[in-house]
Amino acid sequence: MSQSEQFASDNYSGVCPQAWKAMEAANRTDEPAYGEDSWTQRAADGLRSLFDTDCDVYFVFNGTAANSLALASIGQSFHSVICHELAHIETDECGGPEYASNGAKLLLGQGENGKLTPESIEHLVTKRTDIHYPKPKALSLTQATEVGTVYTPDELRAIRAVADKHRLNIHMDGARFANAVAALDVHPSEITWKAGVDVLCFSGTKNGLALGEAVVFFNRSLAEDFEWRCKQAGQLASKMRYISAPWCGLLEDDVWLQNARHANACAERLARGLEGLPGVRLRYPRQVNGVFVEMPEPVQAELRARGWRFYNFIGGSARLMCSWATSREQIDRFLADVQSLVGHPTI
Repeated sequence: MSQSEQFASDNYSGVCPQAWKAMEAANRTDEPAYGEDSWTQRAADGLRSLFDTDCDVYFVFNGTAANSLALASIGQSFHSVICHELAHIETDECGGPEYASNGAKLLLGQGENGKLTPESIEHLVTKRTDIHYPKPKALSLTQATEVGTVYTPDELRAIRAVADKHRLNIHMDGARFANAVAALDVHPSEITWKAGVDVLCFSGTKNGLALGEAVVFFNRSLAEDFEWRCKQAGQLASKMRYISAPWCGLLEDDVWLQNARHANACAERLARGLEGLPGVRLRYPRQVNGVFVEMPEPVQAELRARGWRFYNFIGGSARLMCSWATSREQIDRFLADVQSLVGHPTI
């Protein structure tokens, strides 16, 4: 299978040239281990500059570790975390947050298009307050959501108001945070610390890195002893510069944002081409780099037979993901195949 035949995941794409070049540069000389190197300092400072605030920054290998350890730092084993019923921490992390926190429970809220609502949060916090129930301590918001939608700054501030009312901290799963920033066309601070987010797990893997997520604590008190938590969990890289240096490549000249804009634009082209085709319907609004589409099963089967790779996702819809490496030609070939199968003239 070639890159040009898949819309399965933005995880399938390779390393973007700027990140690769930075890793190559980091490989030219010896550097201190365990994050004491100049590249890790530079990447952390770059993220502080990006968010325009003094925050604590840590680098871990992957998103599950980032989310799980960040949530564990917020509360204790008898606490609970409120998240949307479709949240990645609920559906796709194999109990990682519960494991890392020694048992903190996830409470599942609701909301249209994958977004947790203030009303749902209020309901979960207040439905029980007795000592026999795990006490709500945190909210987890996914930006962009698992179904490719985004929280606006106003929506985040409304959620922060409920969080303040009930003394809850806010964790943001930013697996596709870059795509959300690009879609909303806002400064990153407007949908993080200025909107009341306490800790962000900022993904590099889905934005052009080989591996490596940044855990960014805007509420620095929550980061107390976090480095020990990372060490205990096997997330302290001895050669940390190979995780942090590629971040320098992403941050320089806003490559991270260019990558996200490109992926979003590819998904927009894909969605436009699919809309209105016979038997084809978009399940969720296309806002970032994913298109969720309902297509007849025989059409999906034939597309796979022709070599296309994509997942069936929540509710059975086909999930088509674009990345920094997706091309217009790839999109047009896919659309031509879909159109031929549903009886529409090809491009």
